Amino acid sequence: MGTIENMKVAAVFEQYPANMQKKLLFLRQIILETALEINGIGRVEETLKWGEPSYVSKGGSTIRIDWKRRRPQQYAMYFNCNTKLVDTFKELFREKFNYEGNRAIVFNDNDEIPVDELKQCILFSLTYHSRKHLPMLGL
Repeated sequence: MGTIENMKVAAVFEQYPANMQKKLLFLRQIILETALEINGIGRVEETLKWGEPSYVSKGGSTIRIDWKRRRPQQYAMYFNCNTKLVDTFKELFREKFNYEGNRAIVFNDNDEIPVDELKQCILFSLTYHSRKHLPMLGL
């Protein structure tokens, strides 16, 4: 979980401001920890999509994490906007997170991250294709 093996991904993390780098590495850690906790998930590939660190599992939907210069006090975890993942998160955890449309959970620089709830969101994404046929709140 510590070392980033993909050098292109490592280079992107190096470009983030130090305070945001630390926060994004924490999100990375939560994603990788969650993947290890899921039976049958297999390996999670760490790669770049749209120039952002991305995490893909067989049978899952891609999770991306990033910081944008135009919002220097925020960073986010992005999900496929063509799924109902973020809508489901809003139903389950309306008060726990800030959302950007149907594509992201957004964190402010000083937010305390509700780790257990975020791990549920990650689990739903990493197992999406095996669950997408279920009623969304039945996840």
